[in-house]
Amino acid sequence: MEILTADEVGAMLKLSKRSVYQLTCARVRQGQKHPLPLLRINGNLRFRKPDVEQWLQQLAEETA
Repeated sequence: MEILTADEVGAMLKLSKRSVYQLTCARVRQGQKHPLPLLRINGNLRFRKPDVEQWLQQLAEETA
């Protein structure tokens, strides 16, 4: 299983690091319908690549 940093997820999604942070689960309180799933490891945000891919698939199915 591949673990990604916010920078790597940003590159994968062609988004800035700040945009990645805005898409995370921590933003659920702000009413985001589909927050980007994350892991916190020693206070750092990390992302499982399969989770990010599944999240993208859910978004694609919703907008189809």
